[in-house]
Amino acid sequence: MIDPVAISNILAAAVAGALVIMFGAIYALLFAFSRLKQRPVLMIWAYLAYAVLVVAVGVLSITLNMRGFWQAVAVVMVVGYFVAPRLIWNLCAGTHSTEPGDGLGTVRHS
Repeated sequence: MIDPVAISNILAAAVAGALVIMFGAIYALLFAFSRLKQRPVLMIWAYLAYAVLVVAVGVLSITLNMRGFWQAVAVVMVVGYFVAPRLIWNLCAGTHSTEPGDGLGTVRHS
């Protein structure tokens, strides 16, 4: 049976959900700019944004009483948010590395 969510937790869950989306986007942007501009300090900020995302997913999971399957969905979401920018970067860099003068071919892949 599903445990009902307390009315007082609805606002916390909504804010946590918004933070997941916002900090997921911030993480992806900082990740891309770090690779594009070759600035390691931006990668540190990207990881900090990802840490906030992980905390927000934890708050979301607690406030919505996620158990079993839904906790697994939350874990897959957190892993996906971490891996997706890396895969997209490698796809874009690999696709554009053969184009002359684009600058992406000289960026290190890691």
